[in-house]
Amino acid sequence: MTFDQIAKRLKEEALKRNHIEEISLDRPDPLMIASRYNDEFSALICALFAYGNVPAIIKFLESLNFSLLDSDETTIQKTLEHHYYRFQNSQDIQALFITLHRLKKEGSLESTFVSAYQKSANVMDGLRALIAMLYDLNPYRSRGYQFLLGTIPSINPHSPYKRWHMYLRWMVRKDHLDLGLWQGVNTKDLLVPLDTHTFALGKKLGLIQRKTYDFKAVLELSESFKKIDPSDPVKYDFALYRLGQEKIFL
Repeated sequence: MTFDQIAKRLKEEALKRNHIEEISLDRPDPLMIASRYNDEFSALICALFAYGNVPAIIKFLESLNFSLLDSDETTIQKTLEHHYYRFQNSQDIQALFITLHRLKKEGSLESTFVSAYQKSANVMDGLRALIAMLYDLNPYRSRGYQFLLGTIPSINPHSPYKRWHMYLRWMVRKDHLDLGLWQGVNTKDLLVPLDTHTFALGKKLGLIQRKTYDFKAVLELSESFKKIDPSDPVKYDFALYRLGQEKIFL
């Protein structure tokens, strides 16, 4: 297929698939839970646990009481003492809720991100400030907790930061799929939340030349999407993800 043919098909797929109705119990996605609460803190928890088997992710997220973010820290610890998910034990999950609880009392995820992002219109600057602030709020450290938050991005990151870019897509884009809860971030600056499905199909379609699943591959696919729509490149992420998941190669 030529690039123009691929672009035409992706536009059609995005128009068809960028609806919350595309997400259901038989075709689940963590956004299904995030959209139920429509809140930046609950959505971040949904995004950070969005790794592994999707039904298992949904089952775990369904078990959480997001109103704990407004409770005291003792209640958070007691309520979550038997929760765990893959690489995270109960202490890791308690620590995440406590960290976000502390931030919710004094500020927002949006304000921290936007103030850093707006200096150079660079979403990685925003993520750098946001992740650093979350670590500053809670001295707790463990392998599972640090896996959840990820490393503070370097100037030349290696990780795709898939879960964080998915969260930004949810927060910034506003349509029948994404929540659009944040202001002050331009959709043109968003980067693709690259996962194994979009990486494999992106390579197959020639949208990605890079052989390694890393941040440079994120930039390549984002640039390819920008050729289709410079103002909103990440519009095509969910469509490409579903096509890859369904093993439909256009």
